[in-house]
Amino acid sequence: MYTDPQLAYLDGNRRMAVGDAIGAEECFWQAIALLPEHAGARANLGYLKELRGDLLEAEFYYLQAIALLPDHAQLYQNLGVLLQKTRRFDESEAAARMALELAPESPSAWSQLGVLLTCVKREQEAEACHRRALELDEDYPQAQFNLAYILLRQGRYAEGWPLLESRWHFDSLAQPFNCPPWEGEPLAGKSVVIVSEAGQGDMIHFSRYATLLKDAGAARVAVACPPSLRRLLAGLDGVDEVYVQQGAVPASGWDFWTHPMRLPALFGTELSNIPSSAPYIAADPESVRYWRGMLPRTGLRVGLAWKGNPQFENDAERSLPSLHTLSPLADIDVHFVSLQKGDAEAEALTPPAGMTLQALAPRLQDFADTAGVIANLDLVISVDTAVAHLAGALGKPCWLLLPDHRCDWRWMTERNDTPWYPSMRLFRQPEGGGWAAVIAEVAAALRLKLNNTPETHAETRAETHAETRRAD
Repeated sequence: MYTDPQLAYLDGNRRMAVGDAIGAEECFWQAIALLPEHAGARANLGYLKELRGDLLEAEFYYLQAIALLPDHAQLYQNLGVLLQKTRRFDESEAAARMALELAPESPSAWSQLGVLLTCVKREQEAEACHRRALELDEDYPQAQFNLAYILLRQGRYAEGWPLLESRWHFDSLAQPFNCPPWEGEPLAGKSVVIVSEAGQGDMIHFSRYATLLKDAGAARVAVACPPSLRRLLAGLDGVDEVYVQQGAVPASGWDFWTHPMRLPALFGTELSNIPSSAPYIAADPESVRYWRGMLPRTGLRVGLAWKGNPQFENDAERSLPSLHTLSPLADIDVHFVSLQKGDAEAEALTPPAGMTLQALAPRLQDFADTAGVIANLDLVISVDTAVAHLAGALGKPCWLLLPDHRCDWRWMTERNDTPWYPSMRLFRQPEGGGWAAVIAEVAAALRLKLNNTPETHAETRAETHAETRRAD
């Protein structure tokens, strides 16, 4: 027990810093018991509640702290971020502008307002906010990253790619290589290892640049990746070796290493020269033949993926609530195949009434297996997750279901296609969000596709395609 409220508060801060949320909360409560007007303890209680997902309680404590310290800009920033999470955008903007009124020279306050304005699609104003933050601190990483997101979504790649490098301020990854990162030096006769970063979909997306490294003269290109991608990336154009990222990647013997998301900037990628030829990954022919035997020989075959990684910050927006959100597709005479992995995988065992859905996902051990299945399908319908990137990389028709709120930068705005994947069609939520209109549009398009598709054996096309790619 403490007798000094400030000692309890400081110990709470220490515990919070090392991840002891329960101990920290107890310390803050003791500080408040000793000094009810302790604003800092109430504010940090709010922060802990926010981390736990108890947003109403967090708001309550933030408001208590503000009542005690009405001139504290950071408290208004905390409240603004919380209100943004609950989509109370007008109130969030009011809090963010109050923070700026109290601290007009704060880069973080300007950047936070920019994030809020981006969420409500006022991108010109948001860009001005981030640029103001950078005027105040040209190296402020949050503003650099947030501005990069706006520029890349608008296709302003020349300025956007370099600013994207600020992501390493938040997600540093040490490299055990006895060589420098590649910064665009001549590659003739050199060896390069590409080290994966971010999500598996990002790795699939940007692995296309391996071919450009080879075209630039690299004698040896290797990839270090998660185990789930190892067999798949063995079929990647331009790659000589594949290593498991946490495995025995030789520390020496390389001239350069690089992350895949650095390569667009180093190759001067603009909208006009995106390397978009597909397929750039080949499904293994043996895998294609194996999974062919698991599917019907006739009829339209459509893969489904309805949820992404729940750890992704915007997953609640990009993922469907459940498989049953796709129930308007159930009465369409096609054979659906579940490509869904993770916690939602079991939903395939209880599909919507009337839907013919084959639950292959439990047998998919890695993305090479998924590629073998996709090669045998006529179409993939997916939310914004790695399955969609894989379908695009394989050159398979893919219908991508996109949220209205905080849609990823690479899908740009107001387009139903993407220069990254020529075989992809984008279906977007209407203004304000909601999946009903999207699924209705997909159902209409699927009926049209069914009526216009000749009776053809998809497995024959898949096998021929895979064998042709392997012979290249």
